[in-house]
Amino acid sequence: MAYQDDISASYTAKFFYRNISSGNTIFWTLDNDGELIGELYVFLNLDDKDFADGKTTAYLCAFRVKEEYRGQGLGSRIMNKVLAELKEIGFHVATIGVGSNEPQNIRLYRRLGFNKKVKDCHYDPCGMDENNQLEYEEEAWWLLSKEL
Repeated sequence: MAYQDDISASYTAKFFYRNISSGNTIFWTLDNDGELIGELYVFLNLDDKDFADGKTTAYLCAFRVKEEYRGQGLGSRIMNKVLAELKEIGFHVATIGVGSNEPQNIRLYRRLGFNKKVKDCHYDPCGMDENNQLEYEEEAWWLLSKEL
C-alpha cells in the first residue's frame, strides 16, 4: 500500500520504515520491468528473541508474490537468495510466521526447509497499534524455523 506521506502511513508501516532506516530490516523486492511483483522483509533483531536475536536468528515476514506471478518459482528464488545472504552474513537460523489455516503457505515453507515449529503466536512482533504496542491476534499462528 502506498501512502501520501508519513503522517497517513499505518503504525505498522512506520515501524517497518524506522527499522529499514536504522539498518535493522532488509527489504527485498521482485520486479518485472519496473512493476513490483513481490516482496520480503528480513528483521535482524526484535524484542522477542525467538523471532530475531540480532546475532544468529533473523525473522522473515511480509513475504508476498502477486497472484498472477505465483507458481513460476519466483518466490522460491527470492527466498533462497535471501537465506543464502543471511547465512553469508553470519546468521544460522531463519524464522517465518504462517497461519495454521494457510495450507499452501505451510507447504511452501516446509518445502523451503522451515520444518521446526518454534511456537504458537498471538502477537506479530512487527504489527503495531496506535500506541506502538503489539496487536493481539485472536487466532494463533505458527512461528517456524530453518537452520541455514
